[in-house]
Amino acid sequence: MIVTKNISFRRVLKTSWYHIVWLMLGAGFFAFLYYMGYLEITIPWLPVSVIGTAVAFYVGFKNNSAYDRMWEARKIWGAIVNSSRAWGTYVDGFVSNQFATNKASEEELHAVKKRLIYRHIGWLYALRNQLLIPTSWEHISQGGIMTKTARFFQENFGVGLVKDQITEEVLKETLPPDEYERLINYKNTATQIINEQSRDLTQLRAKDLINDFRHMEMMQTLYHFYDHQGKCERIKKFPLPRQYANMSRYFVGIFLFLLPMSMIPEIMKLGSWGMWLSIPLTALVGWVYIMMEVVGDYSENPFSGMSYDIPMLSLCRVIEIDLREMLGETELPPPIEAKRGVLM
Repeated sequence: MIVTKNISFRRVLKTSWYHIVWLMLGAGFFAFLYYMGYLEITIPWLPVSVIGTAVAFYVGFKNNSAYDRMWEARKIWGAIVNSSRAWGTYVDGFVSNQFATNKASEEELHAVKKRLIYRHIGWLYALRNQLLIPTSWEHISQGGIMTKTARFFQENFGVGLVKDQITEEVLKETLPPDEYERLINYKNTATQIINEQSRDLTQLRAKDLINDFRHMEMMQTLYHFYDHQGKCERIKKFPLPRQYANMSRYFVGIFLFLLPMSMIPEIMKLGSWGMWLSIPLTALVGWVYIMMEVVGDYSENPFSGMSYDIPMLSLCRVIEIDLREMLGETELPPPIEAKRGVLM
């Protein structure tokens, strides 16, 4: 997530300079053909402007849909924060000797609470790690220049700003060794961690460390975690319909092809300097449409490890700090700081 008030012009150039280059070269090529008389076709501005308006509406629809996906993802992680705090409160307040015949010691009760809360912290980081696994439609999986560009964005404005081993380190720290070796080999580790929590609650109920009501309340919270996880997986595993996502690219391409044959001859009528003015102006109009397309294209996948992502790592750390403070711990990990204006 970009946290600076403004995106610097330097960063905009760094992420779009190659579009500027090929647009300038293309406009220069058409201007040369018109100047030398090799090309005499002039398309009236009216049909081109109608196409441009239609493309703008279509790309706008795509961008709105991409923003809806991103905002929904942020709301889901907001719900994860709230449910996690509720889980910590339940663990701290519900697990007790109030209904137990064989009383557990304070050390045993604290060990149980720590196990339940630490296992949940492990679930948070496991879920984040699973959501960052690339899908076939994300930019990093496309090959060629698209993959190189996406990898550059990830390394310089995304997950490359933090340690890749953070999830593995946290899981080893929060899960008991036997659980870690067993759960890490499942295809969906996050799902199995919640199931492990359920088994633990069943054992606590058998020991009367929680009663039926408290058991049901805590199980309901586990259901909410499954619900949040499923919503995240729905966004991750179901792309913005490709008929919408890809057709806008074709429409923008058609507009960019027609634009020079309408705009350049019109500007060249201004005089001898019209040819040189037509090149940057044509490229500028094309760049605006390209960037509208690119913004929506990179925003539609909020779990792709780039600067446009939901700051899952930061949210995981916020929850971790809150839960560990509920255990009375004082040696806490530091909050995740933004780097290069990006909070991951």
